[in-house]
Amino acid sequence: MKKALVVLGLALFCTGISQNAWAKSNLGFKRLGVDVGIVDPEAAGSTVGFGVVADLGRLSPDIRLSTHLGYWNKSESSFGADASVRDISVAARASYMFHVNSPKFQPYVGAGPSLHFFHAQVNVPGFPGMSAEDSSTKLGLDLGGGASMPLSPKANMFGEMWYTLSDIDE
Repeated sequence: MKKALVVLGLALFCTGISQNAWAKSNLGFKRLGVDVGIVDPEAAGSTVGFGVVADLGRLSPDIRLSTHLGYWNKSESSFGADASVRDISVAARASYMFHVNSPKFQPYVGAGPSLHFFHAQVNVPGFPGMSAEDSSTKLGLDLGGGASMPLSPKANMFGEMWYTLSDIDE
């Protein structure tokens, strides 16, 4: 009987502690946004990338969670050959929000895993059978940071820079 009371007491204590921790979190879908930026993939020139960002709330007062769906495409032609590479990525990011005195400027750093769906294609017109294409899926790690600036009670503007390591599985 003593053991059962101790186990019950520990279970109630742990439940109370975890509820207190979850009470300070603010998780759930909060907002949806879009982004446009410059993508500079290795071995290719810069191109424009587009994305959709979902704000998933805060795990704690200092840690914000978000997801990112991104797309970029780079095409080049040389000596009559056409080549293109594209990436569709899905990422989950956690950002640590630094404590500052200004409510108009919130700097942060972040990291998170990402999944990249690459597709490459090369065509040489005028030569039958001179084309190739390949697709691959790569695990990645996003590292970055930036600052958030409120524009209105319902809209924020972000200035960010993210670096993606997309060959960490090799």
